[in-house]
Order: sequence, then C-alpha cells, then structure tokens
Amino acid sequence: MSTSRGLARAQGAFNLVGGLWPIMSVRSFEAVFGPKTDRWLEYTVAGLLMAVGVAQLTTPDDDAALRVAERVGVGTAATLLAIDLVYVPAGRLRWTYLLDATAEAGWITAWAMSGRVRRGR
Repeated sequence: MSTSRGLARAQGAFNLVGGLWPIMSVRSFEAVFGPKTDRWLEYTVAGLLMAVGVAQLTTPDDDAALRVAERVGVGTAATLLAIDLVYVPAGRLRWTYLLDATAEAGWITAWAMSGRVRRGR
C-alpha cells in the first residue's frame, strides 16, 4: 500500500503543478508547448488536472481509496498520452508534448508495476 500511496502523491503533485502552470503563467507555458487558439480549452484542461492532482494528493491511505487513485491516475495518464501521440504527429501539437507523453507513459508503467507488487505477483 505504501507504494500506491507514494505514487498517488507523486502523480498528484505532477498533475497539480501541470495544471497550475498555464494558470499562473500562460506566457511561459505557451513558450514551451506552443500558442493555443482556444485559451478556454487550455484553462479547462488545467483546471481538470488541478482537480485530479488535489484528489490524488488527498487520497486516504486505505486500500479502496488507493485503488480509485490508481484508476484516476492511469485514466488521466492514458488520456493525455493518447492525445499527445495522436496530435503531435498530426502537427496540431508541438513536439514538446512528446516530453509529456514520456512522463504519462512513465506513470502508467509505475502504476502497473505497483499493482504487481501490491498483488504479490
């Protein structure tokens, strides 16, 4: 359970910071990830990432809650990874989103390994 707790906290912090960045400094965020035509969408994704991050950071330490944090973490990472892998090659997102894709794949891998450890595999 401590591995899941640590992963929930780590990914929660990652998601919270990722969501705060465009809210706090849209100029620096867009300097790295490219200008956006729909600022409302950028802020919506940022808000959702912050909400997921806070939920993961405040997950209680019981097994059922940690399983929910895992599902939310894997679902969020898989969604962002899919968007990165579809829209970077299509030219809709800047190549720097492949850095995010790498991080998201890392979260999915970490959760998968955590599940094997927790289930005794």
